[in-house]
Amino acid sequence: AVMGGLCALAAAVAAARLGFSTNDIGTLDELRVIAAAVIGGTALAGGVGTIYGAILGALIMQSLQSGMAMVGVDAPLQNIVVGTVLVIAVLVDIIYRKRTGE
Repeated sequence: AVMGGLCALAAAVAAARLGFSTNDIGTLDELRVIAAAVIGGTALAGGVGTIYGAILGALIMQSLQSGMAMVGVDAPLQNIVVGTVLVIAVLVDIIYRKRTGE
């Protein structure tokens, strides 16, 4: 019920911000959210993340996306870059956890 309410709120904010609404407004936003969580320090295999890490990851991902939009990078290439950042963040997390023995 909480998730449905939050989705409705996000849809209302997105529709008000864009001035219109379609059924594909949030396409691939989940990729950016997962990448922000992983960059923020949350392990995909389970573990505990911090609020500050999640905020930092979200700021990094948003600045990356905004920078690419300002430069004029096409949307498909932006998704490729976000996916590459996600893969690199997961690889760094795996290597770090192997070395520390967690």
